[in-house]
Amino acid sequence: MKTIIKTTQLKQIFDELHKKFGGKLEILSEEYNLEVKGILGNGNVKGISFKNGISYLEFDMTLNDDFMLSINTTDKLPIYFAYCADGSLTHQLGANGVQNTLNKYQTGILTSKRAEENILTFRKNEPTKLSLIVVNTLTSETTSDNGLNQKLRNAFFENNTKDSSVYIGSYNLKISEKITELNAIKHTGIVRHLMMEGIVHLILAMEVQQRNDDLENANNHTGSLTIAELETIKELSDFIVNYPENDCTLKSLSKRCGLSTNKLQEGFKLLHNRTVRDFIIDERMKKSEKLIRTTDLNISEVVYSIGFTSRSYFSKIFKQKYNCSPKFYKDNQNTLAVSA
Repeated sequence: MKTIIKTTQLKQIFDELHKKFGGKLEILSEEYNLEVKGILGNGNVKGISFKNGISYLEFDMTLNDDFMLSINTTDKLPIYFAYCADGSLTHQLGANGVQNTLNKYQTGILTSKRAEENILTFRKNEPTKLSLIVVNTLTSETTSDNGLNQKLRNAFFENNTKDSSVYIGSYNLKISEKITELNAIKHTGIVRHLMMEGIVHLILAMEVQQRNDDLENANNHTGSLTIAELETIKELSDFIVNYPENDCTLKSLSKRCGLSTNKLQEGFKLLHNRTVRDFIIDERMKKSEKLIRTTDLNISEVVYSIGFTSRSYFSKIFKQKYNCSPKFYKDNQNTLAVSA
């Protein structure tokens, strides 16, 4: 099963996908959502376009047969920034190109100066979640010589002697978290669009930085951790985010998840760039800010609610993070903007 797409225009992309899969296609405020449910498989495809020729596509599919998505290079010199948040898929340039596997939590950056196919193959019966940021580096929308598109074109085309390149990066769980944040946006209208654009640009920056880091350091960034261990640490992180008030210690968390304390620290450094203890404190501060802003609890009650026992210690940490005391923040809710 194969679908050929010869454009980077979202409307035409979704028209082609709709023809192939059927299902229900909705377009609301320039966002596309194709819900697939039928003989070919289940899932959905989402997409949105931003200014300067940048688009975001997300496939969350379980298909009943292997599916080849062929995206032809256009004269706009697009760069495809891919990230696999679940499952795995393969990529090849042209029908006879070398196959590369994009595994869960891996990034991929695909470029080509020639008019050739980027073929992405989704495996049957395997739940797969793929995000794809498409950047047209040559477009009438990009008017600044020093803009993002120009800089990306210089980095990936003009300063590169190769006609095409395929980069498959090391594992990166931080991007997965940003995609989760993107899907959790509940706002509507211009606020939603701006928030989505901001997160997509951040994901784009993280993928470029991932490539730069990998080029400087050939070692696997996951260290001694396996994919299963990374997933365990992510689940543990989600637990702390949901219940930051719990009395969690490094030892108790190690016992809870079955990983050594050393691996826990390594995983939290990789995922959050901080120790387990610092991560717990930061999540408690986030919850305290929300409680102060949205409830009638006094400061002492907030301190107790997030698992602290010392009000003075809480005030010190809160001020370090938000640049004001918790009392000042509570007393000035109508006028104060948080700077986290």
